[in-house]
Amino acid sequence: MRVFVESVGLIGPGLPGWQAARPVLAGVQPYAHSALNPPRVDILPAAERRRTGLPVKLAIAVGQDALAQTGRGADQLPTVFSASGGDGEVIHEICETLAGPERLVSPTRFHNSVHNAPAGYWSIATRSQAKSTSLCCRDWSFAAGLVEAATEVVTGSEAALLLCYDARYPEPLHHLRPVAEAFATALLLTRVRTADAASELSIELIAGHHADSPVLNVELEALRKGNPAARALPLLAAIATGKPATVFVDYLGDGHLRIDLRAS
Repeated sequence: MRVFVESVGLIGPGLPGWQAARPVLAGVQPYAHSALNPPRVDILPAAERRRTGLPVKLAIAVGQDALAQTGRGADQLPTVFSASGGDGEVIHEICETLAGPERLVSPTRFHNSVHNAPAGYWSIATRSQAKSTSLCCRDWSFAAGLVEAATEVVTGSEAALLLCYDARYPEPLHHLRPVAEAFATALLLTRVRTADAASELSIELIAGHHADSPVLNVELEALRKGNPAARALPLLAAIATGKPATVFVDYLGDGHLRIDLRAS
C-alpha cells in the first residue's frame, strides 16, 4: 500500500507536540525527559472533560496536534483509534467496586471502560459523523492501526486519521501488564500527494523474523519497548529527518511491516 503522511501528532514524556519533538527525533536537539502532564482537551464540553481519563485526553490531544498543521476539519474525516488496552484507572476502579460488598458500577465508569470511548469523545468534541474504527492488537496495536488506516485510504477515502495511544496501568494491573509511561501519536494519511504532504510511505506485510528498527536515543528506545503506541517512534524519527529510510515494525508475532519512506 502506498499512502502519504500529511501531518503528525505526538505527545509523550519530553515530547510535547510534533513541532517541539521533530528536531529531537531528527537528532538535531538532545532529548530531555520530563513527566507527561495530562493534556487539556478544551474542545470537549465541560461535563465531558470532567469524566474523561488519560487515554481519551491523549487521543484528542494528538488528533488536534495533527489537524492543527493542516486546513482540514475533523467533522468529515474517517478515523482509526488503536490502543493495546483501555483506561486502566477506570478498569482498576471497576474491579475494586466488584470486589467490594456493594458491587454497584457507576454508569460513567462503565461507558469510559469500553474500548471505543475515545472515539465517542472525539465525535462529541469535533461533531464528527464520519466513520470510525476502534481496534486493539496488544503489542502490535500501532502496526494494526497503521494497516487499518492505510487500507481505509487506498480503498476509497481521500484521507484518514490514525490515533494510537497507551497509558500506564495502576497496580496490581501494572504488574501483569507493565506498560511504561504514556505516549500517543497521530498520522493523517492521504491517498494522493498534497501540498502539505511530508512523506510518502510504502507499506508491506512480510513474514519471517526481522529485527524491529530501533530508536538511536537510549531513553526513547526504552520508551519504544515499554509502550505499544511508542512502536511508532522509528517511523516518526524517519519522518522527522525527511530522508529516505526503511523501517521495520513488529506485527503479529512472526510478521513485520516493512515501511519504505521517501520525502514527499
